[in-house]
Amino acid sequence: MSSPEAEKKYDGPVSPDLEGETTHFADNADGLQRRLNNRQIQLIAIGGSIGTALFVSIGNGLARGGPASLLIAYVFYPCVLALVNNSIAEMTTYMPVSGGFIRLAGHWVDDALGFMAGWNFFIYEALLIPFEITAINLVLGYWSEKLKNPGPTAGICLGVILLYAALNLLAVRGYGEAEFWLSGGKVILIFLLFFFTFVTMVGGNPTGNAYGFYHWVNPGAFAEYMSSGSLGKFEGFLAALWNAGFAVVGPEYISMVAAEAKRPRFYIKTAFKTIYARFAIFFFGSALCVGIVLPYNDSTLQAVSSGGSDGSAAASPYVMAMNNMYITGLPSVVNALMLTSIFSAGNTYTYCATRSLYGLALEGRAPRFLRHTWSNGVPIYCFLVVMIFPCLSLLQCGNGSAEVIGWFVDLITGGGLINFIVMSITYIFFHRACKAQGLDRNKLPYKGWFQPYGAYIAIGVQLFVALGYNYAVFKDFTAEGFFRGYTMQVIMPFFFLGWKLIKKTRFVRPHEADLVWEAPTIDRYESQFTHDPPGFWMEMGWMVGIKRHKKHIAD
Repeated sequence: MSSPEAEKKYDGPVSPDLEGETTHFADNADGLQRRLNNRQIQLIAIGGSIGTALFVSIGNGLARGGPASLLIAYVFYPCVLALVNNSIAEMTTYMPVSGGFIRLAGHWVDDALGFMAGWNFFIYEALLIPFEITAINLVLGYWSEKLKNPGPTAGICLGVILLYAALNLLAVRGYGEAEFWLSGGKVILIFLLFFFTFVTMVGGNPTGNAYGFYHWVNPGAFAEYMSSGSLGKFEGFLAALWNAGFAVVGPEYISMVAAEAKRPRFYIKTAFKTIYARFAIFFFGSALCVGIVLPYNDSTLQAVSSGGSDGSAAASPYVMAMNNMYITGLPSVVNALMLTSIFSAGNTYTYCATRSLYGLALEGRAPRFLRHTWSNGVPIYCFLVVMIFPCLSLLQCGNGSAEVIGWFVDLITGGGLINFIVMSITYIFFHRACKAQGLDRNKLPYKGWFQPYGAYIAIGVQLFVALGYNYAVFKDFTAEGFFRGYTMQVIMPFFFLGWKLIKKTRFVRPHEADLVWEAPTIDRYESQFTHDPPGFWMEMGWMVGIKRHKKHIAD
């Protein structure tokens, strides 16, 4: 089942611009083109993990749970998501098809599950676009209060929408190159903030105060939320866990780009394998640093978290900390880099929403006309539908940016959790099918560990988070609060049951699952390469002319 490329020997550097260009085999069984190289995929994968939540929304977890609860939540939840990554990596590296995990669910579990998963992921990604645009306005408000007025806000929204449109109308290589540079900015920003935390905590700040872990002692490591005493601290931890459920992402974006990767069996496997290190560095590091630089009872942080302030003067807890330390200049640098990070996230969501809708159309779960692609591989009609959603960002013209962000966060979180539940369910069915049909998982490009037990554990935790993350609404019930917290959890089962009744689908039996599917097409595509796939750092060297020479692949 593994690609023939594993047995080929590398015969010298190959220009990344020419690699795979002379193929005589179809890239895919549909209209998408495999043009994303290794360095682009690795940065897209990193960019998918680092979003607005790590720079802005993480402050809500600190305000409600305190630094210890935040750190525990951001250690525990990434471990759960690592189990999900372990499952989707095995399936996607073997079958890197258009539509990613959405189509895998439909083929290996039930067509109704594929229908539900596809529309859930599409709505999830599409709503993330206006969320990011709203966050851009929130950060821009740091420099000028006038930008909060309806006129400038609308102008910024329209400008960002046009930029997203331009980048996503390019061939996938153009999107990949844009994300390579934008995601690189995210990496620079997050390490800059880690460095800022270390330097200031040992006394490198205008006040000369080596505050260390002072905020863990005063006001304390655990915050009380909603209740007092031990119950309040536990509810504070749950609030931090819900916050992590929104912030910690990554595997779904690698799955979605698999069909447009030049060397999917190698590049995608590498991206999935490195996600564990990204979880450890980015999420653990961010939770630790935020809890060090800012106390959970900071007045600005509490005002933003409670919705009592639009927070535009200091959207990020890091910027709040810099202002508290009377640091000048650096907040503007951080905000500028944060803008590129937020813009990058919205660009990725536009891409993923387009590809998920295209995957639905390929399987007959969306109108047939959406299957049409331009000659450059862009699903044009899917793209036009997706571009309706960014216009929701204009809602902030009549409401504060923080209020609109709060709405989007509540609506989106449920959808993200459902995505991961679907991935784990799909893996359980895939594992059963492999066992029933005698497919040796040791021969797959990637074999997940601790399976299928890891998938069962992930489902259990994800269900707990999905059903409980907005439990507070039941303590003081309001229709608005319930709608914000449980819309996706209520609607998606009806999507599943409705499609199942209309189409009379049934669950795929283990011995009937199509484990061949598009594997021959992928194998033929990869068989054209006569060299080992170049590594990330080799491609980075090519960018600056190191060991680069143009060499066509004569196959």
